[in-house]
Amino acid sequence: MVDSTVTETVAFKANPAYEGLDYHALNAMLNLYDANGQIQFDADKRAAREYFLQHVNQNTVFFHSLKERLDYLVEKEYYEPAVIEKYSFDFITKLNDFAYGKKFRFETFLGAFKYYTSYTLKTFDGKRYLERFEDRVVMTALALADGDEKLATSLVDEIISGRFQPATPTFLNAGKAQRGELVSCFLLRIEDNMESIARGINSALQLSKRGGGVALLLSNIRESGAPIKQIENQSSGIIPVMKLLEDSFSYANQLGARQGAGAVYLNAHHPDIMRFLDTKRENADEKIRIKTLSLGVVVPDITFELAKNGEDMYLFSPYDVERVYGVPFGDISVTEKYREMVDDPRIKKTKINAREFFQTLAEIQFESGYPYIMFEDTVNKANPIKGRINMSNLCSEILQVNTPTTYNEDLSYQQIGKDISCNLGSMNIALAMDADDLGKTVETAIRALTAVSNQSHIGSVRSIEDGNDRSHAIGLGQMNLHGYLAREHVFYGSEEGMDFTNIYFYTVLFHALRASNELAIERGVAFDGFEDSTYASGEFFDKYIDRAWVPATEKVKELFAGKHIPTQEDWAALKDSIQKHGIYNQNLQAVPPTGSISYINNSTSSIHPIASKIEIRKEGKLGRVYYPAPFMTNENLEYYQDAYEIGYEKVIDTYAAATQHVDQGLSLTLFFKDTATTRDINKAQIYAWKKGIKTIYYIRLRQMALEGTDMTECVSCML
Repeated sequence: MVDSTVTETVAFKANPAYEGLDYHALNAMLNLYDANGQIQFDADKRAAREYFLQHVNQNTVFFHSLKERLDYLVEKEYYEPAVIEKYSFDFITKLNDFAYGKKFRFETFLGAFKYYTSYTLKTFDGKRYLERFEDRVVMTALALADGDEKLATSLVDEIISGRFQPATPTFLNAGKAQRGELVSCFLLRIEDNMESIARGINSALQLSKRGGGVALLLSNIRESGAPIKQIENQSSGIIPVMKLLEDSFSYANQLGARQGAGAVYLNAHHPDIMRFLDTKRENADEKIRIKTLSLGVVVPDITFELAKNGEDMYLFSPYDVERVYGVPFGDISVTEKYREMVDDPRIKKTKINAREFFQTLAEIQFESGYPYIMFEDTVNKANPIKGRINMSNLCSEILQVNTPTTYNEDLSYQQIGKDISCNLGSMNIALAMDADDLGKTVETAIRALTAVSNQSHIGSVRSIEDGNDRSHAIGLGQMNLHGYLAREHVFYGSEEGMDFTNIYFYTVLFHALRASNELAIERGVAFDGFEDSTYASGEFFDKYIDRAWVPATEKVKELFAGKHIPTQEDWAALKDSIQKHGIYNQNLQAVPPTGSISYINNSTSSIHPIASKIEIRKEGKLGRVYYPAPFMTNENLEYYQDAYEIGYEKVIDTYAAATQHVDQGLSLTLFFKDTATTRDINKAQIYAWKKGIKTIYYIRLRQMALEGTDMTECVSCML
């Protein structure tokens, strides 16, 4: 490395019991109480220090100066020269000094281990390290800022201070010459024709090859037994398409590094819905069993109403629906058109019992954790953009409008539709609240994610590229809610906890919109379709202007003391500016199930409660690794109730408080004790729907939690 900062020092108490132990053994002491019956947090801090002394320092390439290092990395094709050439060497030197001057230290062993295992630049043989954390932060900032020195400086400040963390593909790849994409999560729709099905499979291959996880909409594809060219009983339905997709993701496995990741979404009123669910049964026939593809079900309000009334639910042929209405099944509001379609003799239909459908849904979730659920009407009522949202992604937090792509007879594009790429990054709630200016952190994050969108051009899938270029859609996420609340002696799910969640997300929304409005003013352009949005009409702002949003509890008033909470007057002024100039980003927020970035950032994942006080993970050849919940001490353990103890109601209530201020979705995992039944899962689904939740990600039962796994981490989204 460049300077003398080659030894990671972490404050810890001297303890003779730690002497002579390697970092792995020290980390394992987190799982052993000391003589006084207390958790040995200091052992983990010592493990982080010893990891640097015993491993990192010995395997890091040393350079005498920053210039020598940069020249070497450019010459040997490790760094992209075009990134560095946009800045003077004097500025890069100052930025590097600024980063190292922050004296960053990993708070946990797992944080350091994750960074050096998964993120830092290594020699091509993979044996030696070429970057410290500070170096990766600087290169990420230089790449995203694209020559803007002010933005580069702000990015280094926010990332090195832990207030904002780019998603894994961005943090891993930015500035590298041999790199993958800055994004790794995509959504594609498939239409009811062979050209679209074939193109969808090819697109899935192309995106998976580039390290992406891909979700695909199957609702538009005609059901099994539907006619083809008016000949009855010819269509094979969606199951063979699912099999083809599963094989595609298995084949395009990122050079064997990991399996490709895919998900498929189907409307609950598609005639193949029960066969779709059966593919995840433990005893399913191998001919239909889907092992690695994730499933998602799109459930409209009418389905709940039918179940409540004990009625049958009709399933409608997508082939007939498209012929009658002139638009694909996925673009129809089933709730709005349900009775009309039931009475229309031109539409072939079958029926099943609505309550039995929900019972089957719960059974499959009980067995496998799938399917994800998207509450279609809740999502679309909250959607500020013209068009219909009919699917989500692999982690169920991306909710954006898509449009179909059509093809000529020679398979060239007739009209390129809009598909979706997920441009993600997350804020650390605790550290953002510690900062003097929450708005500055939000603005810097919005500009960083906008840069990710602007710099992502995937020409092999034109609908993704065009959709991204037209929408500039991003997803600013949040993490460390439980860690922050516990640090401040607030119970997760309490009145104060939900009050804080409400006001925090309310404040973030204001600053996100303000930042996007400033981008639109600076660039002289709003996202494509802004004029048809509720932002342009002003309707979006009504609920913020019509009443005051202020803390309801004394504790939250204290937490926001000295911080400006947007007023009705602030919203009115912002509304005027947005109606005049627009906003640059079609979508702004989405809360993913942060995994790896939570560890390096010392955060609790996303905004859900911890799954355990000391998390046990299995990390390759190293075996078991232990991770303590952020900010936890032996004195504040009572505030770290796990998700199983807290119960799904309080988790849903917390997510509901945040959801009302998030234009897209929040990845919501529900946790159940080992005494739970399918009836409990049904109750949770209904409770979530009534509370205005948009999507449900995994259902996690305590006895299903396999050692060393974490179902809340969406590997495909690589966050």
